[in-house]
Amino acid sequence: MAILITGGAGYIGSHACVELLNTGYELVVLDNFSNSKPEVLSRIKEITGKNFTFYEVDLLSKEAIDSIFSRHDINAVIHFAGYKAVGESVCEPLKYYHNNITGTLNLCDVMNKHGVHDLVFSSSATVYGIPHQIPITEDFPLGATNPYGRTKQMIEEILRDLYVSDKRWSVALLRYFNPIGAHESGRIGEDPNGIPNNLMPYISQVAAGKLEQLNVFGDDYETVDGTGVRDYIHVVDLAKGHLKALERVLLTTGVDAYNLGSGFGHSVLEMVDAFEQASGQEIPYVIKDRRPGDVGICFADTQKANQNLNWVAEKTLTDMCKDTWKWQSNNPAGYTKTQDHVTSIQLAP
Repeated sequence: MAILITGGAGYIGSHACVELLNTGYELVVLDNFSNSKPEVLSRIKEITGKNFTFYEVDLLSKEAIDSIFSRHDINAVIHFAGYKAVGESVCEPLKYYHNNITGTLNLCDVMNKHGVHDLVFSSSATVYGIPHQIPITEDFPLGATNPYGRTKQMIEEILRDLYVSDKRWSVALLRYFNPIGAHESGRIGEDPNGIPNNLMPYISQVAAGKLEQLNVFGDDYETVDGTGVRDYIHVVDLAKGHLKALERVLLTTGVDAYNLGSGFGHSVLEMVDAFEQASGQEIPYVIKDRRPGDVGICFADTQKANQNLNWVAEKTLTDMCKDTWKWQSNNPAGYTKTQDHVTSIQLAP
């Protein structure tokens, strides 16, 4: 039996593939490379010394998904695939609703057809919207404030309705906080298209000289230094959380949400200082006005994942910064465009 990984060439998906392969799982991976590069596949194989089957497929093609399930004995699915840029989602909401929701509907329909009901879903802390208190627990009311977050929230509701209709479903909704870092080998990491939307890849590109300076939005919050505080989690810890969630859904039924974060926060300037120490590079920055909708402090309560999944984030902020810098300095242009060498079956989208 095999585990299907959608979006397995992406930032978080690739690290999850490494953890699953190292644990001994057989993987079938699919991706359409809309926000990833083929080169990552050969690097996963390089890190693990293990092979897997890959399909270049878009989830909007139900026929292609069905063909994969017909060819393989799929036991469970970890679903990463989806558009993820908040700003772009505000400018192009229909693109996000169509891709993220329709793709998931197609996937679940094919899963149901083939009798596969175990699913780990890549959700997001954006489903909480503006939190009314800190730390955030999983029973907080949901209120996403942008189209990207609303697609995650809507998919969560769809998956809950699936279980109501059919008690065979077992679903883990993993609400990520802020994934950063890279594999300790420096061979896989975050390679955003264009100018980064998130803090850590932006800082690392400033350190590498690709960007001139960091813009810090707001220095008058009620925090240790006036800058916004967020919960950052090492991507390898996050990947291990998927392994733990998979183990649970394979043994249970029902739908449960879990926060995956470090459980505490760091300010923007604390992140800058930690990265300067890890990299030995100066990070020039300028203070800008607050952005509308930003909150001063946001971090997770992770007790539910700690207790129910037997999972805890182990890596430190220093680890996050050192691994990010190793990835960035070893791969200044991100992934190359050379073809992967993983066993690959191409299907028309």
